Amino acid sequence: MGKKIGRRDFLKNSAQLSLTAAVGGTVLSRLGGGMRVGAAVENEIEVAVVTGADYHQSTFKAVETLGGIERFVPQGAKVALLPNAQRWHPGTFTKPEIVKAVIQMCRRAGAEEINVLSYLDRKNWDLTGLAEVIEAEGAELKLIERKEENFKAVPIPKGKALTEAMLMKEYLSNDVFIDMPITKDHAGNKFTGTMKNLMGLNFPKNNRLFHKTDWKTDAGAIRHLDQCIADLNTIAKPTLCVVDATEFIITNGPMGPGKIIQPKKIVAGTDRVAIDAFCTTLWGLKAEDIYMIKSAYEHGLGEIDLNKVQIKEVKA
Repeated sequence: MGKKIGRRDFLKNSAQLSLTAAVGGTVLSRLGGGMRVGAAVENEIEVAVVTGADYHQSTFKAVETLGGIERFVPQGAKVALLPNAQRWHPGTFTKPEIVKAVIQMCRRAGAEEINVLSYLDRKNWDLTGLAEVIEAEGAELKLIERKEENFKAVPIPKGKALTEAMLMKEYLSNDVFIDMPITKDHAGNKFTGTMKNLMGLNFPKNNRLFHKTDWKTDAGAIRHLDQCIADLNTIAKPTLCVVDATEFIITNGPMGPGKIIQPKKIVAGTDRVAIDAFCTTLWGLKAEDIYMIKSAYEHGLGEIDLNKVQIKEVKA
């Protein structure tokens, strides 16, 4: 298990990274280069995959397989969670029991605050059952109004299609960011996962820059969407990703309803490219066919060749 670091040392280390002075904010101090909160461990598992019908217990085991939540959440940290509550049809949202497990782990690690962030309507959270779990576990569901003053312009120096993002100011005030998507079908690029989920941090009106005319059918428009997502991921790196790959739609995404498959897997790690590449295999896709994943690999955000990734698969 990685060495636990205090919040004071954590913030001090964060402040030393290059973009802090230019942009500000504790999460923003990791933008561009990324920072691993947990200390490196010998023979580190990069992607943990846990299969089982008890999704709450599987989530605990996936993070334990990576070395434990203490590697990622320092005592006293403010933690931002980003589950997917885009729609309430089965197989389209991160399951409440998975979110519950992550909140409980963060509490046990000594997190000072646990903030679930979204600009989606309260209805999304109520109908998915997520609001009930979040509030019962003592985390705070922060629904951000879709007003420009609630978002901060952040340049994307390495962007090929996107030169600037508008990120939630509330997100930027946290020390730790845990990305919690559900992997599923997408109407445009066919796949959504860890990287696509980060559009949930971006000002909704600014998301229009991602979508050209005929973005669901035109190859050039789909490629543009994928490139924008990869560009966005160059400036926001999750501390940890916990992916719901338990039961998800493989048609009519991302809203559904659609055909559901049930791999019953929780996938966790820090390498978004490797995680998304692995998740494509669960329903017969190939990572190299998803331009978003290829582009993120070319940006240096992770490893696309799963033969080069330390993956540990276990049963709950």
